[in-house]
Amino acid sequence: MGDSIYKRKICLCILLTLLCFTLGGCMGNEAKRRIVRIGHNQSTSHPIHIALTAFQDYVNENLGDRYVVEVYPSELLGSQTDMVQLTQTGAIDFCVASNAILETFSKNYEIFNLPYLFASTQAYHHVMDDPAVTGPIFDSTKKAGFLAVTWLDAGTRNFYTINRPIESPADLKGLKIRVQQSPTNIEMMRLLGGSATPMGFGEVYTALQSGIIDGAENNEMALTDNGHGDVCKYYSYDMHQMVPDILIGNRMFLEGLSKEEQAVFEEGFQIVNRVEREEWVKAVERAKKRAEEEQKVTFLYPDQKPFVEACQLLHHKVLDGTPQLKPVYEAIQAYNQQYPSSAGDANIEPSEAGKEREQDPSGKGNNG
Repeated sequence: MGDSIYKRKICLCILLTLLCFTLGGCMGNEAKRRIVRIGHNQSTSHPIHIALTAFQDYVNENLGDRYVVEVYPSELLGSQTDMVQLTQTGAIDFCVASNAILETFSKNYEIFNLPYLFASTQAYHHVMDDPAVTGPIFDSTKKAGFLAVTWLDAGTRNFYTINRPIESPADLKGLKIRVQQSPTNIEMMRLLGGSATPMGFGEVYTALQSGIIDGAENNEMALTDNGHGDVCKYYSYDMHQMVPDILIGNRMFLEGLSKEEQAVFEEGFQIVNRVEREEWVKAVERAKKRAEEEQKVTFLYPDQKPFVEACQLLHHKVLDGTPQLKPVYEAIQAYNQQYPSSAGDANIEPSEAGKEREQDPSGKGNNG
């Protein structure tokens, strides 16, 4: 609790400083340059930060006489929810938000939170690279004051637990599992038999360490970058979700750019997408190796079929409640048919996923 209060005080001091700069401007040449602030919740070694740094360099190089991009990692500007709200108001200009948080602003984002939505990683990447599919969803938060400008690969989400291996949905019974703060994720856990415990990502390590929760669900990087593998010794590749992270921007800022500036920022968004996806493959391989060798995490590859069957009801529930998503769902199913899972794809190794993307030319697509 003390750490949380201290962190919030630090964030408040930073935000007050930012406000002073916004209202008062800077001295000399800096007064002519608009500071563009981007926040995210990952470490400086994470693919997201590396990609945003590439964006920072590109914009500063091409529009440095007008803009100075600053990237704030590790929740320095607050939690993801805080940063989305700050982006709404224009207190900051961009932030990386989880799809689960965006679901609370637009029900259109529910579609990407559905468990077992994509048949393969190829189908997932092709869907996210198709602006005809993602465009209406990305624009659906206009009235809320922000827009999605690109998506970021966050791999597959899987269950990891302290001392009980998860090899079937029955193994989740009685376990308190941290999930993202999303109605869809809470319902997913209910269908799988576990007890959903929604909380912010920054609180998970302490909750695991103190036994408040028995496990969580996320990608491999959570084990190493965030230390969860120090506590959780079983990681189960049930692959229940392939959920993108989303880079969002303040609507007023984006619409106020000149055509020349828009072109530079648009190219910058494509750089973010490309660099993050390239770095993701390498980072996952490193994370799994470190988790196995240093943290002594055991990786499991259960039969996916019982998990899939348990979650099918949620597909019907979401589509019945949000009819406008049916065309999107049908488009995704078309990609699933075009890029089905291969034999053993449910238990695909991260290194194999990386090879698959390298062989797929569209895997390095733009920000669609």
